[in-house]
Amino acid sequence: MKFSDIVGQEPLKQRLKRTVYDNRVSHAQLFLGTEGSGKLALALAYAQYINCRKRTAEDSCGECPSCRKYSKLIHPDLHFLYPINSTKEVASGKVLSKEFIAPWREFVLQNNYYISLPDWYEKIGIEKKQGFINAEDADGINRTLAYKAYEAEYKVMIIWMVEKMNPTAANKLLKNLEEPPDKTLFILISENLEQIIATIQSRAQLIKFPRLLDSEIQQALEIQHQVNQSDAQKIARLANGNYTVALMLAGKTGSGSVSLNAELDRFVTFREWMRRCFTIARDLKEYDKLQETIPLLIGDGSREKQKELLAYSLEMFRICLQYHVGNHHLVKLDGEELDFVKKFSAYIHPQNIEKFDEEFNRAIFHIERNANAQIVLTDLSHLIARILKIPAAIQLKKV
Repeated sequence: MKFSDIVGQEPLKQRLKRTVYDNRVSHAQLFLGTEGSGKLALALAYAQYINCRKRTAEDSCGECPSCRKYSKLIHPDLHFLYPINSTKEVASGKVLSKEFIAPWREFVLQNNYYISLPDWYEKIGIEKKQGFINAEDADGINRTLAYKAYEAEYKVMIIWMVEKMNPTAANKLLKNLEEPPDKTLFILISENLEQIIATIQSRAQLIKFPRLLDSEIQQALEIQHQVNQSDAQKIARLANGNYTVALMLAGKTGSGSVSLNAELDRFVTFREWMRRCFTIARDLKEYDKLQETIPLLIGDGSREKQKELLAYSLEMFRICLQYHVGNHHLVKLDGEELDFVKKFSAYIHPQNIEKFDEEFNRAIFHIERNANAQIVLTDLSHLIARILKIPAAIQLKKV
């Protein structure tokens, strides 16, 4: 992976290259950003650049032995940790990241380095479980990095979704962060800073990744993947700054979990859910109709997909609020979605948006911790009905 292959993030690329030329590579860096912002891709491009034998001021060469090994994720001085759990194939004893290295490499390369946690869980067959990075893997870091580099200047340890480290593992990682072996680079990748223990946060240089612009996603789809202009523009709008989703919508990755039709299905589910909640808000006798909707929300039982639906719902509330307050130009929807937002936005306003945010994030929290999805979503539906009844502030006319 070269810097030139990465979508957007030009200021971050320049910043990272400058650390190499100034010989000021921080031993521990925390790449923080939303899904699809390019954190893993840029981490790999940065590591490849550091160890490239013929790098220029702008990029790695892509041709030297080190770059060729990096391009296949098989460089002996490149190491990974990522969330895992037991599977049918790996079920005995303590599971370790190294037991999943073959599917990991295949997964990252098939998806053009832009990946998501739910799709990784699906890849290794744990989509109905929660993945984690355990203490045994943290011990493995200590053993692996105790040795000298095989052939590169720097040993690189990339920990993807570091917030999935359990407390014991996180505390074991601290030793290496406090007293790192010489010429060792830790790149910690995260989407949720609040879930990382404070002692790890304080020992890593924080680098924040902004969402990608629609124009950057559209240009990348057109140039790199030959998507026609009309489709690329629509996909960029739907992706909302997430290039992982954009590639899935364009059918350019190995994952089949997201498509334009799947995106429409999620909207239809959300719309039906809100309609049922609105119905019981007006008449509690309609409660039975709400119960018919809960199985749609639970889906196939995948907790990650349930969390995705809740996150999608929060985004739709945000869009409705923008429409409600008159920022129509910020609503990049059309067709049935736009028609729904125009009508539903009357009930999403500054007086209730914080309650929606609070309750949906609470539901995500409970789903992550293996609470009963039917109970969580049923309770949330009743709360939605109550919140929808909160009146908007009355606008007094000036006399």
